[in-house]
Amino acid sequence: MEKASDVKSLPRIGTVGELEFVVEQKHCIDFATDGMPAVLSTPNLVGLLERTARHAIAPFLEANERSVGIEIELRHLAPTPLGQRVTITTRVIHAEGKQVTFQIEARDAHELAARGVHTRAVIRVDSFARRVQLKN
Repeated sequence: MEKASDVKSLPRIGTVGELEFVVEQKHCIDFATDGMPAVLSTPNLVGLLERTARHAIAPFLEANERSVGIEIELRHLAPTPLGQRVTITTRVIHAEGKQVTFQIEARDAHELAARGVHTRAVIRVDSFARRVQLKN
């Protein structure tokens, strides 16, 4: 059974993660045809937001712990075209037990592109692997 005390230390409120990247073809929607511009896709944005949050709290975890995304609420507010630079920021707004919640946002050079809330759970790798194995 996992307990909050198994976590090395919970991140402090305000702990920030940041990622900057340039939108490449691999990040874009796959239906950019017939005049539809190539823009950052929501699924790719979600993945990058989650990765940024994961990296932000990794230093707080024990060697046998990881964090997994368990909830995301996101408003993708504006399109970001191919070639634009994007800055993703994740900020811890709540940490209790084995759950850490972040305010997440993405900005391009012109405006706020996305904003939301993301929660991650701290898991023990061995327990998680056993649970997954039961499904095989």
